[in-house]
Amino acid sequence: MRAEVGAGILAVQDIRALAAAGGITAERVFDADQIQPASLDLRLGCTAFRVRASFLPGPDQSVDDKVEALRLHEIDLTNGAVLETGCVYIVPLMEALKLPADVSASANPKSSTGRLDIFTRVICDRARAFDTIPAGYEGPLYLEVSPRTFPILARAGSRLSQIRFRRGDARLTDAELEAVHAKETIVSGDNAVIHGGLTLSIDLEGRAPFAGGEGNLVGYRAKRHTGVVDVDRKNGLDVLDFWEPIDNRGRRSLILDPDEFYILVSREAVHVPPDYAAEMVPFDPLVGEFRVHYAGFFDPGFGHAGAGGAGARAVLEVRSHEVPFILDHGQIIGRLVYERMRARPEALYGETGSNYQAQGLKLSKHFRS
Repeated sequence: MRAEVGAGILAVQDIRALAAAGGITAERVFDADQIQPASLDLRLGCTAFRVRASFLPGPDQSVDDKVEALRLHEIDLTNGAVLETGCVYIVPLMEALKLPADVSASANPKSSTGRLDIFTRVICDRARAFDTIPAGYEGPLYLEVSPRTFPILARAGSRLSQIRFRRGDARLTDAELEAVHAKETIVSGDNAVIHGGLTLSIDLEGRAPFAGGEGNLVGYRAKRHTGVVDVDRKNGLDVLDFWEPIDNRGRRSLILDPDEFYILVSREAVHVPPDYAAEMVPFDPLVGEFRVHYAGFFDPGFGHAGAGGAGARAVLEVRSHEVPFILDHGQIIGRLVYERMRARPEALYGETGSNYQAQGLKLSKHFRS
């Protein structure tokens, strides 16, 4: 089925227009770089509530009502505070919405958030699903924050999540995506596998020699009991204080230990042309008990040669569940679903000071290269 006429993801200029019309309101003016080519970063407010458990409010309750019933204590984020691992926090966001009847939204963690293993989900009043804001929604937004591996230092204004706005359904069918690939080359290699989107596989060969090891660097395993990560400080942390590098040592497989967190990379270089946006979605869970990603938005221009991004890989945040699981080189681990933009963005990913354009295997921006 072809996309509806006028359907598509709102570009940076459309998001500005939506805010100017009152569809997005905020406690303070937007940061200069807050609007991305196809999304808006969301900022933490001044208060975090530690709660007993994650929740959805359901169709008859507000988030505030649920927080009041579940709260353990209140934390002032004005000057920054440490959010501990294993705890669940609800933070009212600075941004609120008054969406038109034909505009809906979805949210996802920012790339840096996912690479730090910070589990975040946006919640709105009367929600039946996380990270999903229905068309016409009017009301506040909240972020559930649960650091899984590293304790984090966050403050009012920290940006851990992002929201994408859309009119209608503009997802590409497999046939349409095949046509885009034939014209734009959305993935490297000769054998693009398009089935419910563009399928991606894991690279366990590595490209860079492993310093002090026998093979090539293929990924990182997070260490436990580390120091605090300041989510707003770039290039400040030593990699080896937080991560254990993994080399292939002549093998092309990796055993995932249960509940350990890994940063790996796709075998394919991917490309999101300027007139499209993409989102990584989990592959069929029947292929293995592991979660492949936390941060799933790919903006227009990711991997685009004209925006300095030729050869960009998809970095994968991976966690096994319950039992050890073996990943083999080339194993399919996820897929990219592409959607049309309503208009080409005024600025593409990579032209806006992006941290991960032309990336290979790359940790979050908080670690020194």
